[in-house]
Amino acid sequence: MTGSDTIAAISTPPGEGAIALVRISGANAIQTADKIFRGKEQPSKFASHVQHLGEIFSAENRLIDQALFSVHRAPASYTGEDLVEISCHGGTLVSAKVLEACLRAGARAARPGEFTERAFLNGKMDLTQAEAVIDLIRARTDLALRSATEQLEGRLGDQIRKIRDELIALLAHINASIDFPEEGIEPDEDETLCARLDAVRDEIAVLLATADQGRVLREGVRVVIYGATNAGKSSLLNRLLGYDRVIVSDTHGTTRDAIEETVNLEGVPIRLLDTAGLRASESELERTGIERTQKSLQLADLLLHIADRNSPKPAHFNSRKLSEFNGTMSDPNEIVILNKSDLPEDKDWKDFPALRISCVTEDGLPQLKEEILARIRQQNLRPESAIAINTRHRDCLRRALESCDRARTALGEGLSGEYVAVDLDQALRGVGEVIGVVDVEQILDSVFSQFCIGK
Repeated sequence: MTGSDTIAAISTPPGEGAIALVRISGANAIQTADKIFRGKEQPSKFASHVQHLGEIFSAENRLIDQALFSVHRAPASYTGEDLVEISCHGGTLVSAKVLEACLRAGARAARPGEFTERAFLNGKMDLTQAEAVIDLIRARTDLALRSATEQLEGRLGDQIRKIRDELIALLAHINASIDFPEEGIEPDEDETLCARLDAVRDEIAVLLATADQGRVLREGVRVVIYGATNAGKSSLLNRLLGYDRVIVSDTHGTTRDAIEETVNLEGVPIRLLDTAGLRASESELERTGIERTQKSLQLADLLLHIADRNSPKPAHFNSRKLSEFNGTMSDPNEIVILNKSDLPEDKDWKDFPALRISCVTEDGLPQLKEEILARIRQQNLRPESAIAINTRHRDCLRRALESCDRARTALGEGLSGEYVAVDLDQALRGVGEVIGVVDVEQILDSVFSQFCIGK
């Protein structure tokens, strides 16, 4: 169990609503509820997981609200501790007053993510499942939701535990050969050890290969719209979103800063960035926006380079090379778009390989969406599996794989078992950090600080 202090927080979002949920968890959660609840019987006498209607009173014995109380006795609760849930009316003031009553009755304000942290520390879930809670809350597509749900159910944790068990067995074998040298290890056993270690390395490598897909599920594919001023960048963003998010004007330099919105394309979250138009400018404010555009281009997964087909071709387009395979621009991370297909095309663009669209008539937009998804597939960024690791998992598994590689080299070169054991122990630690089965206090804060108060 965690410390004996009792915590409380509002677990529903701020603002007005029908119901607000206030949670109390800890050794004295039920006693705290006894101090503020008035009803037919005290919460300490409630059966577990049954709601009771009553009234909440302040320390000054003033009525705050009518509410439903339920007691979840340890260990059968979210946190693994005694937990009380109070469903009060969802006003901003009334929920704050209920929380204040809990705090004055002996609880302390919970830190962000502390309820889920306690669930982890009390063995109710491993660290991957705890992280899945925040992924579930932030999911923006069906696949992201399914990935978070399966991770919350323990699918990723099960794979990690399997790898960890295999490493423990290997390490035990190596340690046995060190502690009992008189037993000896036959050559075929060395070959077996190498084969088993290779299998572990393959399993880790498969998980590492899902890192980019995991980033896409959690953060989205970074797609930057850029080009000269008045080419139609903001209009394109509005059309892809399906509503007018950005002001559109014929005045050059209207967009001064990057504007980001997310759209769901067939289950893939796309982070669209509309950027300041590229041109020589004497305005310091506009130059700052253009500098930010350049930085956005460097971080993009995919670029949408848009130009006005009704105007002459800019000089920088003349130096671009075509792909000999499909007659398109040669950069697989960039789609060239000629906007304003509803207007006559300037002769400079004749036979120029690009997608032609109209942000006015929406002609060509379905083809553009298909091309965006095709480019994402080419980069292996489109998530096809619900199992996808996050950045922290990737760092842990990368260290584990490097340690396994060193152990494999040591085995192949016939080095002493002590060298192999050291590397396998480091690999075991890296794998264990993913699910939090080693001393990982230094990473807990970074994991749970992402949560909201009351979760």
